[in-house]
Order: sequence, then C-alpha cells, then structure tokens
Amino acid sequence: MRWRTSAAIAMCGLLSLGLATPAQANPQQASPKPQAKKSDKPVDLDIMFIGAHPDDEAGQLGMLGYWNEYHGMKAGVITTTRGEGGGNATGLEEGPELGILREAEERKAVAWAGVEHIYNLDALDFWYTASAPLTEEVWGHQETLSRIVRVLRTTKPEVILTMNPSATQGNHGNHQKAAMLAVEAFYAAADPKAFPEQIKKEGLKPWRVSRIFQTGGSGTTGANGPACETTFTPAEASNVIFGTWQGYESARHDGNRWNTVQTWARREYVSQGWGNSSFPSTDPNAIGCNRLTLIDTRTPYPDPNVGAGTGALQGATLRAPGGLPLGTEVHVRPRTWEAVGGQPIKVDTVLYAERAVPGAKVTLSVPAGWTVSGNGNVGTLTPGKEVVKTFTVTPPAQVEVGTRFKIDATLTSKKDGSGTSSARVQGTAPVRGTLEPLEEIADFRAWTVRNKTQQLDALIESLLNIPSGGTRSVKVNLTNHGTRVESGAVKLNVPAGFSVAEQQVPYSGLRPGASTSVTFTVTNTDTSLPTANRAPDNGAYRVQIETSYTGGSASEPGAFNLVPVTTIPKAATAPTVDGHGHDHEYTGEVIDISTRWEGTAAPASDISGTAQLTHTDDALYAIFTITDDVLGTVLPPEDCKRPRRNDNIEFGIDPRGNSANTSTVFNMALFPATNDPANGNPPCFARERDNHQGGPETAPGVEIASVVTSSPYTGYRIEVKIPFSVLPDAVDPNRMGLNILVNDSDTQDLTAQTRVGWSTWSGVRADPWRWGNATLPGLAAKPSAPKAPIMPDTAAQSVDSPQTLLQSVSDGVAPGGYAKLADNTVKIKKVTRTASKVSVQLQVKKAGTARAFLWDGTRVVAETTAALRKDGTLVLPLSGALPAGTSLLVSYEHGGATTALAKKIC
Repeated sequence: MRWRTSAAIAMCGLLSLGLATPAQANPQQASPKPQAKKSDKPVDLDIMFIGAHPDDEAGQLGMLGYWNEYHGMKAGVITTTRGEGGGNATGLEEGPELGILREAEERKAVAWAGVEHIYNLDALDFWYTASAPLTEEVWGHQETLSRIVRVLRTTKPEVILTMNPSATQGNHGNHQKAAMLAVEAFYAAADPKAFPEQIKKEGLKPWRVSRIFQTGGSGTTGANGPACETTFTPAEASNVIFGTWQGYESARHDGNRWNTVQTWARREYVSQGWGNSSFPSTDPNAIGCNRLTLIDTRTPYPDPNVGAGTGALQGATLRAPGGLPLGTEVHVRPRTWEAVGGQPIKVDTVLYAERAVPGAKVTLSVPAGWTVSGNGNVGTLTPGKEVVKTFTVTPPAQVEVGTRFKIDATLTSKKDGSGTSSARVQGTAPVRGTLEPLEEIADFRAWTVRNKTQQLDALIESLLNIPSGGTRSVKVNLTNHGTRVESGAVKLNVPAGFSVAEQQVPYSGLRPGASTSVTFTVTNTDTSLPTANRAPDNGAYRVQIETSYTGGSASEPGAFNLVPVTTIPKAATAPTVDGHGHDHEYTGEVIDISTRWEGTAAPASDISGTAQLTHTDDALYAIFTITDDVLGTVLPPEDCKRPRRNDNIEFGIDPRGNSANTSTVFNMALFPATNDPANGNPPCFARERDNHQGGPETAPGVEIASVVTSSPYTGYRIEVKIPFSVLPDAVDPNRMGLNILVNDSDTQDLTAQTRVGWSTWSGVRADPWRWGNATLPGLAAKPSAPKAPIMPDTAAQSVDSPQTLLQSVSDGVAPGGYAKLADNTVKIKKVTRTASKVSVQLQVKKAGTARAFLWDGTRVVAETTAALRKDGTLVLPLSGALPAGTSLLVSYEHGGATTALAKKIC
C-alpha cells in the first residue's frame, strides 16, 4: 500500500463475526487518525512482520500500535508455524490443539496494536533447535517461500520486519529460517521469474517491497526518553538503525504509553508463561526505543536519527520532507562484497518510479580516499520502467581489512525532491584466511553469498571447540579475492595455555577466485584454564589467523570454546536404581553442575548440584544431587514433558560426539516427582528435542528413581539408567558428547527462573558441538550405526482454524498462504437448523474437502469434514442450543488451493 501520510484505520470487519479483542481496549474512543472502512479485497497492507511462532512479534507491538494510531499504518503478521511444539503453562494441550490455542492468543495480543491480519503458513513447529538447515528440512524451503511470496504479492506491504537470520549463538533455528525466508521473499516477490504460476495462473503481479528490517539493533544511545530516536550510535558504523520511542501516549488506550500497552499485549500469550509479565517504567525519561536494523532497501531513507518515530517508514510508506514521491526507488547493488585495495568494483544503481520523475540524476558518494566514475544522468524516469546506472568504485591501495564501508547513492530531480539510499562493501585482503566454520554456519554463509547479503555474516563469530587438555585439527580456509595467482603462508596465533604444532603452513599457486585450506594441530596445554562460560569473555579464547600474500599480510579473528571433560569409569557391578547412589556404585569424578547459563543469578542454596556417572557393557548410569530451596510446580504424570517450566534435569548424550544439531542425540528431561499421590508421586521422564522426542515408549529399558526431601525441602536426587541400545548411534568410548543442565523454578506458575549446568553457554541445549566430552574406558568400540530421526509430523492447519477462516472471509486472502480458489468453486446454498443439528448444503464445481464449523466467537460448537465430488450436505450435530452470535464457517480445499466461507447462524 503506497499512499498518503494521513491514512485511515479500517474498523475490523471481523468483529461482527466474533474475533476476540483486548478487554482493556476502548474501540469507541476516537483515534488521532480515524480510518474509513474499506471494502476492497484482498486487504492492502503497509507493513508485514514475518516470524516463526505466535509471540515472535511481541516486542514490536508498541511500535506497530503507535504507527497504526498516529500514522494510519496497517500491519499484518506472517507466522510460519502456530507454535504447536512449544510449552504450555495453562493446560495439557499440545500439538495442533496447542497451535490453535496459541493462534487465538496471538490474535488477542496483536489486536492491542490495531493489527487484524495474521497469516499462518501451517509449517510444523517441532522443537527448539539452533539449526536453520534442520528447520528447512522440516518446513520445506520452496513450499514455505512460495506461500510467503504469495501473501506479499496479495497484501502488498511496503515494509517487512523480520527476526535475526544469522546463525549467532543461541539464535533459534526457526527464527533464523523464518528471517532467511523473509529476506528471500523480499527479492522473490518482485521477480516475475520467481513462482511464475502465481502470476500466470493466479492473477497476481510481482510486488516490489520497499525495504526490509531486522528487529533490534546494537549500539549506544545518548539518552532515553524521546531523545533515544535522535542520539543513537550503531556499534557497527556502517549499519543503518532506526529508533521509535516506546513512550508515545495512546489516546486509544486511555492515555497509557505504548510500552505499557505492549505489556498488556504480551500478557495475552498466557500459554507461554507471559500472563504475569511485569509492567515497564512510566517515567518518560526512562523509556527507550524499539530498534530496526536495515537489511536492504529499494527506496531512499532519511537520516536514521531523524526522530518523530517514523524514520523507518519515510520514503517507503510516508513521504520524507523534501523527499522523492512514494514509489520512487534507488536500489544500490555492488556486484561484489569484497573490496580489495586498488581493485575496481562495479556498483549498479537500480532506479524505478511509479510516476514520472523529470530531470532525474543519480550520484554516488564514497569514503574518503576512494574514487568513483560513471554517468548518472537519467533525464525523465519513466513510470514502471527500471533504469540501471552503473558506476566504477575503486578503493585506495591500502584499504582497511575487515572494515565495512558504505556507498551512498543520491537521486535528485528538477522539482520532485531528492533521496539517498546505500549499500555496503567490506575491505578485504587479496587472500583471506578464516577459521573453518561449523557446518551450519558454513551453510548460512553460503546463503548470504547467494542472496548478496554478506553483511549479515558480520554477526557471526568464528568458533571451534577444544576439549580441556585435548588436541584437535584446526582448518583455515583461504580464498583469493585478488587478480593474481598468490602464494604465501598462514600462521595461527593462539592464547596462553594453547600450543600449535606447526609454526606456519605455506600455500602456493592459489588462482584468483579459487579456495584452498591449510590445517594446524592445536592442543590445550593448560588444563587449569576454566571451561565453558566459566572462562572470561563468555568462554571465548581469542585467536588470530595471520595470512601473507604478495606485498603484505592480514589478520582475521577467531575463537576457541574450551569444553569440560570427564572419565566415566566402568562399574564392577551395575548400580541399583533406587535414587540413593551409594558410594561403592559411583566411584568416578563428582561433576559440578552449578554454573549459571541462563536466567536470574542465584546462590548455591537456591540452586546447585553435582553428578556422578558410571557404565556397564550395556548401559550408562547417573546420579544427580540437587540443592534447591523451593519446589516449583509439580506436574501430573500426563504432563511429563517440556522441561523449562519447573524443577528438573536435562541429560544429553551425543553418542559419537559429532552432532551438528540435536536430531542425532539422546536428550531426556528427568522430573523428580509428579502430582500423583495415588502412586506415591513418582518421578518421570520424557525425551525432548532429540532423535525421537516422546515419552517412555521411545526409550524402552530406561529406569528412573528419585528421593525428594521434605520438612524442610532442600532439594532432590535422581538416579537413572540409560541402555546404550536406546541411543541414536553406537557410543564412541573415546569422545562421547555429554551435557547436564538443571532447570530451577521457585514459583507455581509453570515458569523457571534460573538454569545451571556443566557445559554452559547461551543456547547450549541446542548446540551439541559445545557439550562436554566423556571417555568410557572398558567399553568396547563399535562402528557407527545411526538411527534416522523421528520428527513430530502434525501441524495445525489453517483450514481447521475458525479464526483463520473468519479472517480470510473478511480480507480475501486464502487460508494458509495457499492459492485462492475461484469464488464460484464452492457456495453455501442452504442452511437448515433443527434442535439437534445444522445441515449445510454446499454447491461445488470441483471435487475437494469441505470442513464446516459452528463458531461462537471463542470455541467450536460443532464441526464436520467431508470429501465432496459434487454438491453435498454436511451435518453438524448439536448437543444444546446454539449460543448467540454463532457463525457457520466453511473451508474448502482442492488441488493445493483453499478458500473460506461464512454465514451468520444466530
């Protein structure tokens, strides 16, 4: 939607059909920018947030609400999954049932910000992972991307907001993948060659989204209060970061500030334990800004510190003062990311306008010491026609390696204003040597190259793990970015406590554009160095890779993570699993599992613990002793799952010590007690986020026992036996991966406050490559025999969601992001009511699946499904009188396309 500064907010046409709205909202109170109701379908949006789960947009709702109330911006949300793989702090719902519940929470939450359009794409939320590749495998890349593109082409937003796409420490793999898809969709939606069936068969047109942002931004603020919009300095100087103050008052919400309204919205996500979220400061001078970091833009943007809360929108949905007409594009596209000293770079400026811009001229501004040449005269920029002006930019001979440089392009006109856009390049040595990336980081870096978004790689630190006292090979990758064949040497400089067997390693004959690698042997020689995040600098031991080439050398940073190690002795006799762990049964190291890795700091009396392990030829045994001051919620046996809600232990085993993600590990949650007095409140366990998530049926032969202290309560012990046969692969007795994490809850609201453990970093529960290492002397080595992961496979579907159908009828966008069936494919011909049933006659032109729901605004009163080849009648049985306001909702599927119908019943 490209239009005026003073736009209008359409009254929610869904309200008459019963979509929930926040209880605290005051829809009768006039907003500063009242909107006339619009009847056009499909809906035309200004902003689209793209995330992975219901609640991913929660931190942006104050900003979206302010934009909606005072600037008429209409936003939507694409939620890839319904979060059916997440926890539940309110009940026993899981799977699709939980997904529908979370959709309802999301709709209530975003309504606080005036957001009425949520597009669920029906992808599966399986479990927490840090792996974007695993997420892609489960979701399906092309299918999910096609649906995002379809929704964008249908709803036509100018601005996309998304999450962090980078494979940074602890970043949820679902969040990464959703953001990566958002970036790809930014380009694909405008490309007529991308998903051409949407254009040729569905009647959609390519859509040029103006710009895309990543939520959040690193840097320093000169002051809080309104000045946070005008005094921000990015940590990376080349980043473009906008701020919107969270303290604007909302007339719509009785004068409360938008940071408070956002907290009301957050409290709607009750199933995620957010129902009691604390309220922020009401002191204007203590309230900060939402930050948005520019990923790419087709349109000119103002100074990021322009203020007024709208900088991120100016040039896209709001015309900037003195700026070019909306719909005018200046897209800066360097042909290469690497800027080598003295080596010219071609920079394309792609110009486009929706209305004629006479006297157009584009000029490039480059950093001091750089040169630029090229003709930027355009004349009249013709509507709907791209013009590409190419410039040659040359950095100085001595360019600062590793520094990012911004190239600005300014388009001027005779009478229609001017505007500036930009792109970045990075100073690079002729030969660049970098620490070998982890498999999933390598995947992400390759993705940034394919999509020409290498600036996103800056967030990722090059990391490798080394066992305490251990030795490993370290590969350094070399790429020739220059124009001549290169030879030289690589040196790996390591910190005290580490040694490198090779002083330096030579390379030769490296052709331009080619890559090779050299390998070093690194040993941790000082075993007293702290491991995990017990070490300074969040556990990073810094290294420098020094690479020489013709005429010079350059350095690149990297880091080692030192992981803890233990030896698990072989038991003379298998322990009796009784929760006591006698001294003669466990003779090995007493492992301290008390290091905090997440949550609130707490003394040892609040949460701390130890572990001891032993093994036999066929099983691993462990005893965990936990000191705790308050026992959190005790779950019923049927809710023995999702460990981040109460007191429990997570015990992870990576049999071969080489897993990239947890789909190839064994990970179990051990709960010390259940709320089952008839059976003595026994302990329980469940497999979580692993090769075969589920209950005891997924781990035959596992035994568990516990002792929970009382009068007073001071903690608990859990003992467990894990047969090697239930592990996803044969154990390598020389390098088995192992981790122990403890969740501590001191409340009765199904939330945990502190998490401690053994091998501890942010996000470590999903990073088996940073788990500790264990050796098992006396255990016979066996060849690898991996078991294929068994993933959750049932996602909530839009055609089964009355909430989605209701919206689809109102805004004209097909359920699930699928192709929309023609309006005459299915019609409600007649509805007949009796005391015992509602009969629905459907007239259909194509065979398909019909689902009918009676919906009272909060729950399904009755439902039925039928496969139809011709006209047919669906019968919905009634168990009582229909509540007032009940609607009939119908979804219909045919050939991968969907539609929705609605009719008021009473």
